[in-house]
Amino acid sequence: GLATDIVGQSEEMEASLASMRFTLLLAVFLVYLVMASQFESLRHPFVILFTIPLALVGAVLALYLTGTTINVVAFIGVIMLAGIVVNNAIVLIDLINQLRRAGVAKTEAILEAGRSRLRPILMTTLTTALGLLPMALGFGEGAEIRAPMAITVIGGLTTSTVLTLVVIPVVYSLVERDEQHAAPAADSAPAAP
Repeated sequence: GLATDIVGQSEEMEASLASMRFTLLLAVFLVYLVMASQFESLRHPFVILFTIPLALVGAVLALYLTGTTINVVAFIGVIMLAGIVVNNAIVLIDLINQLRRAGVAKTEAILEAGRSRLRPILMTTLTTALGLLPMALGFGEGAEIRAPMAITVIGGLTTSTVLTLVVIPVVYSLVERDEQHAAPAADSAPAAP
């Protein structure tokens, strides 16, 4: 008998999305490696990577609310988000670490970092979102093709920023708790009379 295969755009789309998924995983892995080397910690970059799922929620919501279909261009926006949304968390965690090295207590360091980094974080988010707004609204030649990418980035960046300011300090606090239990025992042993 004869066997037939239906091939075409659907198959091409599947292949494109499969390669995009691989690209996203590679992007996340590379971002993690860079942060692990800079923070000299395997734990803190993991805390920061929590911002990526938070961004995905916003990206999907933005696409849904605007009635935009998920396509390769939107997926490129998601890959861009992997590099963009971690910036706010990096700025926050870096200051918390600086304050803790200066001897500030964990909770106090988290609150102080949140207070002093709020304005820069909101400013960078606002400038990026406003810069992409014309593309999202579809201005210019061929903009309707690029609009899904802008909508994805704006939606992901907005929700991740709001959630970063709440979720990242909580996750940091939970992750750091174990380290704090171990440290005093080591410190107090030599000091014992």
